[in-house]
Formats: sequence, structure tokens, C-alpha cells
Amino acid sequence: MTKAGDQTWALRCDGGSRGNPGPGACGFVLTDPRGQEREARGEYLGTVTNNVAEYQALIAGLTAAARHGARKLRVVMDSELVIRQMTGEYRVKNEGLKPLHAEARRKAAAIADVTYGSVGREDNERADRLVNETLDKVLGTESPR
Repeated sequence: MTKAGDQTWALRCDGGSRGNPGPGACGFVLTDPRGQEREARGEYLGTVTNNVAEYQALIAGLTAAARHGARKLRVVMDSELVIRQMTGEYRVKNEGLKPLHAEARRKAAAIADVTYGSVGREDNERADRLVNETLDKVLGTESPR
């Protein structure tokens, strides 16, 4: 719930792969300051690592937030690595993640105010479900969860 006058949008992102690397997908849920879902999407990524899928979820979500005109955004993910790299607490050492991190930073720069926080997987259920539904559909399987 947002306070009166609070114009903060919320973005919940998740990415995952079945195997690491393995078939992967990303998902995000974007809600406006009133708490109304404005966009939710899952996308198949092919064979990727978990961390690549997490970054792709963030990039897709930031792109959607900018498209919807969000000026103040709270991003939450269950990937502490991505959150800590985006806040500068961790350096990006993996060469494969550096271009994704740079792209996420460019996307975030298009929004006036972006903050990040990490949550447990259980608190990111809808985005996680989008990832698994996407993988199930593409792979013709049922989620291992």
C-alpha cells in the first residue's frame, strides 16, 4: 500500500533456469503507485545461467517501467547478487554479466529515481510463477516446485 501522494511504482523481477546453464526464462510484474498491475510478462530466454536470467528480468522490467512513464521506482528481486551489483555493494566480476549490468544501469538511468531491495523467493511469488509458467509452456513440462 502506498501513502497518499507517494508516486512510487513497484517492479518485481525474477529469472531462473532449469540447470545452470539450462533452459531459462525471466518474468516481471509492474504495478503503478495505486497498486494496480500495469504489466506482467514472462519471456523464454533459451539456454542461460540463473544470473543471466535474473539480469534479463530486471532489464525487461526497467524497460516496461520507462515505457509506462514511471519516474520513481522500487525494484525488488530475490537475487541478492543482482541487487548488490546494481547498488554498487558488489563489483561485477563475471565477464558475461558485465554487459547485462551495463544495460540495466542504462535502463535505470532513464527513470528519475530507482531504489533496490531484496526479498525472499516466497515474497516474489508472482514473478517466480511467470518464470515457471513460461518454462513449462515452452518445454512442455511441469514446474519442479
